[in-house]
Amino acid sequence: MPSLPSTFYGLLCGLFFACIVLARFMKSRSRLPLPPGPKTLPLVGNLFNMPASEEWKTYRKWSTEFNSDIIHLNVAGKSIIVLSSIEATSNLMVQRSSIYSDRPRFPMVVELMGWDFAMAFMKYGSPWRGRRKLFTAALNSRASTQFRPMELGAAHALLRRILENPEGDVIEHFQQMVGGLIMSIAHGIDVLPANDPYLKLTHESMHGLSVAATPGKYLVDAIPVLKYIPSWFPGAGFKRQANKWREVTRQSVRMPFEETKRRISTGQAETSFLSQLLSMEWDTSDPNYSEDAIRDAAGGIFNAGNHTTVASLGTFALAMLLYPDTQKMAQLEIDSVVGRDRLPTFEDKPTLPYITALVNEVLRWRPVAPLGLPHFIAVEDEYRGYRIPAGSIVIGNAWAILNDEALYPAPSVFNPDRFLPENQRDGINPDPASAFGYGRRTCPGQYMALDSLWITAASLLAAFDITKAVGEDGKEIEPSGEYFSGLACVPLPFQSFIKPRSKRSVDLVEATAM
Repeated sequence: MPSLPSTFYGLLCGLFFACIVLARFMKSRSRLPLPPGPKTLPLVGNLFNMPASEEWKTYRKWSTEFNSDIIHLNVAGKSIIVLSSIEATSNLMVQRSSIYSDRPRFPMVVELMGWDFAMAFMKYGSPWRGRRKLFTAALNSRASTQFRPMELGAAHALLRRILENPEGDVIEHFQQMVGGLIMSIAHGIDVLPANDPYLKLTHESMHGLSVAATPGKYLVDAIPVLKYIPSWFPGAGFKRQANKWREVTRQSVRMPFEETKRRISTGQAETSFLSQLLSMEWDTSDPNYSEDAIRDAAGGIFNAGNHTTVASLGTFALAMLLYPDTQKMAQLEIDSVVGRDRLPTFEDKPTLPYITALVNEVLRWRPVAPLGLPHFIAVEDEYRGYRIPAGSIVIGNAWAILNDEALYPAPSVFNPDRFLPENQRDGINPDPASAFGYGRRTCPGQYMALDSLWITAASLLAAFDITKAVGEDGKEIEPSGEYFSGLACVPLPFQSFIKPRSKRSVDLVEATAM
């Protein structure tokens, strides 16, 4: 029998020793300590420590107590890592995004309620990358500017509605405006001024999502096997509720898609995200670019963008009520640049830095998604001498970062000045990028959202004074400043009185209808 070459034995020995080194490395890593965190109980871990609301505040409190911007929680055997600094989120979620960009399971929301179509909830992989490509094709920083005429028109329509009903619920005004705008951008469909069927479906769908995505709301998220319980079984009310929300959510995606397709076939379609994607040449043999994928991408824009933009505009109005001097400063800038004989346009943006700073402060002061959506790491990792267990849920505490006194002095105060160029030096007052997520999971619609917030804020401040409502006793009604705590934090309804700044303002608003 011929002898094997000596190089083969050398390779075999090298492989053997490499395996030994790797095994020792993995063993040494497994001996690393976990990040600090509150004491655990047998079996349940920190289950009974978990906060029921405003979790971001409790997480920051623990981070302060343990003097660590990375903490570890054990919830009934599930490892949770919470990051509370720009450095930690950047080092892990950005620089190591290849392993920190996955999503955990969402049994209630994704598997039972049918939100598997939404890119935000997708696992990291080929389907997600395909969906991301669809989004960036139409919503990158350059392409998103094509929607500015629609955003300007929506802001003007909002001004007219407020002029007719200055004491109405401002949150409802924002819902009508944003819903109509995003329906126009996503599908090229104009919504009805009242009781629009598309908006009704979306509001119901988003309400279900906000409720179901609240951590700890449903036991099935902790014990996924419960999803197999029959709907008729005692205690399976969550499944019946999920089935109801699932049908509403799918209708909110399918109905406008079919209407847009009908309009395209008859030559009546307006330019939209959906019409653009359907007109592009894609490899239709690839399911990531199929008609169903394009339909779901458009539905994802409408459902996700609606809720978050309304929340930000609600925070803007609340801040104007609570900080009237800030409102006056913004109006002085508009008056000095734009004047009082016309309303602002996007062409004015470079010369209105205070309005841009004000929008950034809205995003920082009350971030819409204080914890964002959790990331997931499938492999074990090491950071600063700590072990990050495989299968960990990783949370970026955006609220803690955007309220860090070392970054944003006096963070509880609404102060747009912090975002003026002269005050953004030496790492102080950085732009609130954490409000849009981290790494490869950063919100792809952020440019469109920023444009919409900017033109709406500038238009409202140019035409109106946002003031506190007055009660029957003649006293001003103070807003509670409280928020609905769900997937997106939206201000609870508050009373206000929004009045034209002058007779000329009334004329300018009415002229937008011509």
